[in-house]
Formats: sequence, structure tokens, C-alpha cells
Amino acid sequence: MPGAANVEPVVLDSHAVSPPSTPPAPTSQSSQAAAGRTATPTIASLPRSRRFPATRKIDIRVNALERQEEALIDCGVDPAHVIRAALRRAVKNWELGPDFIPPAEERRTRITEWRARTSLAVDAGAVTTLQRAHDPLDVLSKWTLIRGQLEPRVWAEIDAILNEIEDRSTVG
Repeated sequence: MPGAANVEPVVLDSHAVSPPSTPPAPTSQSSQAAAGRTATPTIASLPRSRRFPATRKIDIRVNALERQEEALIDCGVDPAHVIRAALRRAVKNWELGPDFIPPAEERRTRITEWRARTSLAVDAGAVTTLQRAHDPLDVLSKWTLIRGQLEPRVWAEIDAILNEIEDRSTVG
């Protein structure tokens, strides 16, 4: 394939991914020299333009607060969709901080169908730092270590989305 040697891999979660290619030709130096070709660099030999920090995937599950139930039911949008949208917004530019914040004592809704579940890639070094300081015996889930930082952001985004929906319904 002409130009395939110049394709840089895309790095996601520290794993290189390259576009599919045709099976390589024989790789012995003598057969390449006889054919007048140069060796195609492997993925490992291609320079990477940027490196992402090592991440650790953490399974998370968030739900709305009891105080948000009525507004979620009345907003005219499936509450599960509102919660998932709030979660996406909350994690968009979020980075795990160095301080452990215990999970909030606020009452979460018991409507489990609304719960948003996903995996979140978090800086592995930050998780390790939190774990060493606050869970040296490794008995807590990783979600417990980070949820005090993340859940309040999700709840604030739920409130913001509900306000946006209300504003649009009063204008239109």
C-alpha cells in the first residue's frame, strides 16, 4: 500500500490501533533487497506524536437525588436520558483531584431504572494516590474513592438540564 508507512497509530487508553492492512510481504532482508523495497516500519517503531497518561477504568453508577424526582417526572423527557446526559456533561472536563471526598449523605432516588452505569477512564496515578492515603488495605471499591468528587457534579448537571428544559417550555 503506498503511503501506509506514514500512517500514525491512534492511541486510546494506551493501546495502539492502526488501520487494517493487507498481509505483509516476506520480511527477510534478502527478499526485500532483491525486490528493491525498503522495510515498512512496525507500529512499535513509528513515532507517537503524543502520549496519554495511564488510565484505570472504574465502573460507576449514578442516580438522581430524591429532591429531583418530581422535576424529572414532570419535565417531559425520559428521566434516564436526563441522567445519562448529565453524567456525560459532568465527566466531560473532569479530572480526579488529589483529595478524598466522602460520598454525600443526600438521599438518592430509589427508582433504579433511572440509574446510569458506565466505565470511566481515570488517571491511574491519581487513583493510586487516593488509595494509598485513604484505603491502604484495598477494601473500598474504586468508585467509592471517587464518587464524592463526581456525584455532586452529576446532580448539578441534572439541575441545569431540568432548568434548560423548563426555560424552553416557557418560551415555546
